[in-house]
Amino acid sequence: MTNTRGDEVKHEPAGAASMVVLTQETLEAHLAPYAARSSQSRGRRFAEAAPSARTEFQRDRDRIVHSTAFRRLEYKTQVFVNHEGDLFRTRLTHSLEVAQIARSVARNLRVNEDLVEAISLAHDLGHTPFGHAGQDALNDCMREHGGFEHNLQSLAVVDDLEEHYGAFNGLNLCFETREGILKHCSRENARRLGALGERFLEGRQPSIEAQIANVADEIAYNNHDVDDGLRSGLLTIEQLAEVELWQTHYLAARADYPQIEGRRLIHETVRRIINTLIVDLIEATRANLARYAPQSLDAVRAAPPIVAHSEAIAVQAAALKRFLFRNLYRHYRVMRMANKARRVVTGLFDAFTDDPRLLPPSYQSADATAQPRSIAHYIAGMTDRYALKEYQRLFVIDDN
Repeated sequence: MTNTRGDEVKHEPAGAASMVVLTQETLEAHLAPYAARSSQSRGRRFAEAAPSARTEFQRDRDRIVHSTAFRRLEYKTQVFVNHEGDLFRTRLTHSLEVAQIARSVARNLRVNEDLVEAISLAHDLGHTPFGHAGQDALNDCMREHGGFEHNLQSLAVVDDLEEHYGAFNGLNLCFETREGILKHCSRENARRLGALGERFLEGRQPSIEAQIANVADEIAYNNHDVDDGLRSGLLTIEQLAEVELWQTHYLAARADYPQIEGRRLIHETVRRIINTLIVDLIEATRANLARYAPQSLDAVRAAPPIVAHSEAIAVQAAALKRFLFRNLYRHYRVMRMANKARRVVTGLFDAFTDDPRLLPPSYQSADATAQPRSIAHYIAGMTDRYALKEYQRLFVIDDN
């Protein structure tokens, strides 16, 4: 058979297209030399057969999305406790926003989108109920037992606490994904983590992908906290006028769309701020890549931090962050809820410490020295509403 030009056309046998197997190298051939590659991963804690039809980092992303801890993020707070309203961000919506921002940046820098998405989706898996107030309270409770760091808790979730697979505890993620999850770590804890903790001791950097997820986290929470703060009435447009990053885009939005107001005007302003931060991050990082010229992932690790904003935008973003700290995170209504959260977390910890028999059997330890950490795992895994109900079950006598 010939086509209109007279060339002979050869037909593939039926089903031939479905027989094509894309290798990890093929799927990642477009990546820059400094990007992380699944085919060059430092591997998993437990050896597994290579996945088919997806890369190792895609497998990590999929395992995170299907984990119990990821589903629980829907009912874990950012700033506003879950019962305060259905329209405020949760840890789940925050993680999705971080992943969206991070993937956009990764695509423009030709680095591994699947790895950056996996890190973004997993970075808050170990967060306690009630946001930072819950974390601080649990850290105080655990002060004599090694403390509590939510990044380390996220690592514990993916390494040990999830129970889905017959061959191992945890999700058995790749080294590069686990490295990216561990955004902060004390030197004392780093010494106990072996290869995963070396960069904290030696002053080296994580992958470009981990650096992107880190900055995307800050872009996401600063801007959605502005949005939620305005929605709640704890912040006002008049207050935000002192923030250059906000005011520049707010006035531009009003000039371009004089007919809009209220929530629509706020959203138009916030999306412009996010776009400015993303574009600046891409451009400034490209300049750093040109400056340091890393030709491998190892070169990225040896270089100074590469993913960063320009100096001008970094100053504006820092001013927005300081504004939120003063006016939102320290607002008396937020502080009242934070105080309640600390009481709940501390009350639960003390009750379980005084009598571990109050714990579900799977969290009761025969080793008294291990019991506090097991209690911390139980509390950290709670959603806001579950922690409130558990507190009520332990301390409130119901006459009904």
